[in-house]
Amino acid sequence: MNAAVMGLRTLVLNADYQPLSWAPLSAWTWQQALVAVMQDRVTQVETYDDVLIHTARQTFEVPAVVVLKEYKKRKHVPFTRYNVFLRDEFRCQYCGAKLPANELTFDHVIPRSRSGQSSWENIVSACGPDNMKKANRTPSEAHMKLLRAPYRPTPQDLDRIARKMPLVKGELHNTWLDYLYWSAEIEA
Repeated sequence: MNAAVMGLRTLVLNADYQPLSWAPLSAWTWQQALVAVMQDRVTQVETYDDVLIHTARQTFEVPAVVVLKEYKKRKHVPFTRYNVFLRDEFRCQYCGAKLPANELTFDHVIPRSRSGQSSWENIVSACGPDNMKKANRTPSEAHMKLLRAPYRPTPQDLDRIARKMPLVKGELHNTWLDYLYWSAEIEA
């Protein structure tokens, strides 16, 4: 198999031509997308130029963008480290510092030692120094104020936040751009 094909991914759009998710951006391997096209679960709307897959009997274009045939409604957001950081916009909820994920920690607003749960409503993103300063106390006991109370986000909440974040240009193929920036202002 051609080495150029190996790393290709396919952007997956919902039936409304919006990304199935923005965080992380919905993408499949090209193999998963090709199987979905062949099973008639998706419509192929863009292909990679000059990239073909040959079998003994057929030649296939490699899908760059596919659209689900049936609209898939996302009902809930998984409670993950990444999604908590995304909900909090990668900001410490005490000092407001914007940090990369590897420099953020979780903080239990009500400490676990006081029956605080590991849940959307009790976990916030915090920088290391503020997490240590708060320690095993509530924010009021530590004389610290939350920028925003923790909450359970909807998929739309996370998509709205993710759309504001810069995407890594190397991860985006030029065939994807028209489908990712519907609301962007056109430059003259």
